Amino acid sequence: MSDNMKQTQEIKAKRTAKNSVFLDLFQDKKNLLKMYQALHPEDTDTTEDTLDIVTIDNVLTDHLYNDLGIMVGNYKLLLLLEAQSSWTVNILIRIMLYLAQSYHEYFERTGQSLYRSRKVKMPEPELYVIYTGSRGRKPDIISLTQEFFEGRDTALEIKARVIYESDRHNIINEYIVFCRVFNEQIKEHGMTKQAVTETIRICRDRNILKSYLSSKEVEVVTIMMSLFDDEQIMRTYTKDIKRETLMEKAVLMLKKGKINMDEVSEYFPELLESDIEEIEAKIMQPA
Repeated sequence: MSDNMKQTQEIKAKRTAKNSVFLDLFQDKKNLLKMYQALHPEDTDTTEDTLDIVTIDNVLTDHLYNDLGIMVGNYKLLLLLEAQSSWTVNILIRIMLYLAQSYHEYFERTGQSLYRSRKVKMPEPELYVIYTGSRGRKPDIISLTQEFFEGRDTALEIKARVIYESDRHNIINEYIVFCRVFNEQIKEHGMTKQAVTETIRICRDRNILKSYLSSKEVEVVTIMMSLFDDEQIMRTYTKDIKRETLMEKAVLMLKKGKINMDEVSEYFPELLESDIEEIEAKIMQPA
């Protein structure tokens, strides 16, 4: 076997190992169409054949990427980025860079030159963030100018719709619930295979991604276990779980009247201001 062929196989193996359930789930055109229909229930004409995955490959890095690009015909470009339980508006920067690279590849793929006088054709973008953590007071739309330029009318704007867990019965919400169950099982069993297998069992019992999990259980276990091999991701998960546990304790103490909202930061100094706002939102919700 040639050195080039060996290197290619190593890169492919690395990409497969670092794939995510999010990307693996929507490699299936049937699931991809379900996702699109969840976002555009009014569109009854789009079929599996008119959807193409145009996700940018990250073959030169070990990092886990949960970014999905979808081309609908030649007129619409959907970018969906997953944000796990650590919320940050910096994801807007990722979206901006991802969008620019997606358009660059689109113009090359369609043979259009930006240096000719003829105006190029480009698909209309739709930008989404799928957030798998608790919503709290987080917005439905995040805006680059609002978050980074205090709402000023600048030369650059990026807006993305944020999708949270809801009571809707669609494949996007099922994926979010799947992630929430996974985090709960990590809290209970640690970063172990039991946490993974229990996640799959619970979700199948609850009819969450049942068909996907039943048909690809071995692959899903492999994908999810690979998360534990990444030290940085492990630290992030551990930190998130600790923070969520503290938030749950704070909510419990508030409900029992042991502390008031002004004392949360004193009793739980590890919590961020955004965490405290999220706790307050939970407390304010009607029972």
